[in-house]
Amino acid sequence: MSFWNAFSITTRYSELPRCLFTHVNPSPLDNTRWIMWNSELAEQFGLPLIPEDAPELLSAFSGDNLPSVFSPLAMKYAGHQFGSYNPDLGDGRGLLLGELADKSGVSFDLHLKGAGRTPYSRTGDGRAVLRSTIREYLCSEAMAGLGIPTTRALGMMTSDTPVFREGYETGALLIRVAETHIRFGHFEHLFYSNLLAEQKLLADKVIEWHFPDCAHSDKPYAAMFNEIVDRTAYMIAQWQAVGFAHGVMNTDNMSIIGQTFDYGPFGFLDDYEPGYICNHSDYQGRYAFNQQPRIGLWNLSALAHSLSPLIDKSDLESSLDQYETQLHGYFSQLMRDKLGLLSKHEGDSRLFESMFELLSQNAVDYTLFMRTLSYLDSKDKQIIIDLFVDREAATLWVDLYLTRCELEEDSVELRCEKMRGFNPKYILRNYLAQQAIDKAQQGDFSELEILSLLLEKPFEEHTEFRQYAQLPPEWGKKMEISCSS
Repeated sequence: MSFWNAFSITTRYSELPRCLFTHVNPSPLDNTRWIMWNSELAEQFGLPLIPEDAPELLSAFSGDNLPSVFSPLAMKYAGHQFGSYNPDLGDGRGLLLGELADKSGVSFDLHLKGAGRTPYSRTGDGRAVLRSTIREYLCSEAMAGLGIPTTRALGMMTSDTPVFREGYETGALLIRVAETHIRFGHFEHLFYSNLLAEQKLLADKVIEWHFPDCAHSDKPYAAMFNEIVDRTAYMIAQWQAVGFAHGVMNTDNMSIIGQTFDYGPFGFLDDYEPGYICNHSDYQGRYAFNQQPRIGLWNLSALAHSLSPLIDKSDLESSLDQYETQLHGYFSQLMRDKLGLLSKHEGDSRLFESMFELLSQNAVDYTLFMRTLSYLDSKDKQIIIDLFVDREAATLWVDLYLTRCELEEDSVELRCEKMRGFNPKYILRNYLAQQAIDKAQQGDFSELEILSLLLEKPFEEHTEFRQYAQLPPEWGKKMEISCSS
């Protein structure tokens, strides 16, 4: 029996209209070999915990010997990029191999990134380089560790194939796993191409595959859009609460199920800077950290316009009108969890606002500040105050905060213990990723292993690696990353 016959693999996306994809076989790299394998995720699917135990994994995922159970294809979609509509988008370097069911029966896309040219590559070569592949592997797993909806990384491969960007780099491959790769841009492509029958079919399949409860609604398409709005609000609220900047929130990078994907020029906040721009191509600051909630609404509005043949205008507007309330509600609850203020009292809003003002004015490291707050069960308040330049203002705020904490029912010890479960000690700072990349390009993957361990469980102490939680060096702060990969 074939190795792959033991798994439940489908190719349901290939049953959609051909205007949504083109079948393409991957173009193998030279001497492809594993450098990372996500054993925890592999176990979820019943795959081997050690990839070398099954040579079929490398031969299939590298494209060297693709099994017949897969039906590789490149998706066709469109999207608004930096606010301008672009009809000429699609999977330019990625292929959907098929869908693999996990042990609970949930189906996940298996997506190979860096697999070569497709009809949607435009002027690109269809390749991914080691640098960007490492960044996506680490960040998708960092987000999973933080409990934020995201695509996952099953494995990563390097090769002997040179790929030219600003200079020659190493070609690499990423196996990405997601419940779907359908984006806002899929519906935009069909709408602007006037393929309305195909759009209705896609909406029906999205409901069947991802929003089955909506099928029982009097208005299933409106219910679907309402669910998309809510999930998007939840995702972006989590970004804001943890200090994550995506960097390129084009509509073709927006998942219809509210999962974070297409990790490119992302960045986690170091010093708390609301206008932080992590993408050096974002000259206008469209996708700055503090603009993400607004852009989420803009993108949802673009999706609403494309769904107007299926959904009444009043229903679309009703869902959009709820977005800000939903996002604010999710964000407020997340911040209450992080600060240990679970009950609601008058003056809480001002306490939160003054905290963010102080963090911004004093350029305090966001993650370190939040984590330090959670140690007040065992350490003196001075450890918080010492993070600020304006110590007088910091003392006033900390005293107000401690007075407010006295209104909570939990003991100090229990409250702080809970807070440590919401405030990570470790995040994927860009300088840490860069150090791992620099070593990996020399053939040393030890930093990847360490970061993967820390990011899988970012709330734990990991005392032997505590240097990874320290403040970044000056050169490592506010690094702007290129989209080039």
